[in-house]
Order: sequence, then C-alpha cells, then structure tokens
Amino acid sequence: MRKELIIGMVVGLIANAIGLFITAQFLGNGDDFTTVIQSAYNEGFLGKLISLGAVLNLIAFFIFIKRKQDYRARGVLLITVFIAVFTFVIKLF
Repeated sequence: MRKELIIGMVVGLIANAIGLFITAQFLGNGDDFTTVIQSAYNEGFLGKLISLGAVLNLIAFFIFIKRKQDYRARGVLLITVFIAVFTFVIKLF
C-alpha cells in the first residue's frame, strides 16, 4: 500500500515536471527553459505556469483509476494538492 502511494507520488512529480517543461517550451517563444522560468518568476506568473504543467497529472490520475490502482491515483492526487498549495504560497510572496 505504501509503496503504491509513493509510486503514484513519483509519477505525479514526473508528470508535473514534464508538463512544466512542455508548457515552458510552448509559451517561451523558443527561449531556454531556465530563461522562461526566470522571466515567469520576475513577471509574477510562475504559479500559473506550474499549474498548467500539472494538467498532465489528470491524465496519470485517470489512467490509474481506470486500471483500478487506487493508491497510485491517491499519490498523484496528493502531489496535485501539494502543487496547488505551493502555487498559492508563491502567489502570496
């Protein structure tokens, strides 16, 4: 049970990282990934960029639900909630 939850959390983090990279490449107009992240932080929309990257977590969540791997889906959901709280904290500061 615990192993399945950790696998889901790792999948959620990887899916979010891939989604963030794809979003940065798509919206970055050909700039380097680190340049896009720095300019997003400086302009105050880094939280929005991270939230767009979390869209891939939906795909992972529904794949786990369809395969009846509920604990893995729960891990993805926990990471998604963590990302939401993290983006909220970034927005405050």
